[in-house]
Amino acid sequence: MTFTLYNYVLSGNCYKIRLMAALLGVEYETVAVDFYPGMEHRSPQMLSLNPAGTLPVLTAGDLVLTETQAMLTWMATSFDTSGTWFPAGDPALLGVVQQWLGFSGRLTQSAGLARLHSMLDWPVDGQAACAAAVKDLRILERHLTDRVLEGGLWIAGETPTIADVACFPYVALSPDAGLEHDAYPAIRNWLYAIRGLPGFVAMPGIHYRHEGTSGTNG
Repeated sequence: MTFTLYNYVLSGNCYKIRLMAALLGVEYETVAVDFYPGMEHRSPQMLSLNPAGTLPVLTAGDLVLTETQAMLTWMATSFDTSGTWFPAGDPALLGVVQQWLGFSGRLTQSAGLARLHSMLDWPVDGQAACAAAVKDLRILERHLTDRVLEGGLWIAGETPTIADVACFPYVALSPDAGLEHDAYPAIRNWLYAIRGLPGFVAMPGIHYRHEGTSGTNG
C-alpha cells in the first residue's frame, strides 16, 4: 500500500507528512503544488480534491485526507507495527496524544502564520500571530520541562508519538518569524532529540542534527 502526497516543499504541514513517512520507512509518491506564488492549491483541480484549498492533501486509492492530524493518524495505524506512534491500546496516553494534536493546530495558526507573514508578507496581523506564538511556545516549554522532571523527553509517553511529529515543524521553523529558542531550553533539547530519530529528514529551515553544534541548539 502506498499513497500520494500533494506537496509544497516549504510548508510545515506538508513536511509533517514527509517526516512521518520517513520515520516509518514508508515510500510514497509526491505531486508538487506551487503554493506561492502560483497559488496552485486554489486551482480547480486542487479544489476538486480539497474544497478548503489547503495543503497538504493525501490520497490512497479512494481515500482523500485533507487534515494533517488525520493523515498522521492514518499513517501510524496503517504502517506502524509497534503501535507506539499512535498508542490506541492506552486510552489515557492516547487522550494526551490527541490533546497535543489539537495543540499542533494552534501552532499552525500562531507560529505558522507568523512565519508566513514574515517570509511572504502574508496578509495577516503578524504582530498578533507572533504574540500568539510566544504564548504557545511558553505552554510547550512548560509542558516539556514538566516531562523532564518526570523523567520523560517526549510530549506524551516514553517514546515519540504522532503528537511530537505534529508539533515539531512550526516550533522548529519559528525562528523564520524572529522567534528564537534561546529562552526555551526544554524545547531546544526536544527539537534536538527529534532530529536524532532514525529516518529523520530535513527541510529548508530545519537541518539535520549533525549540522548543529550541541543538544541545546534547536
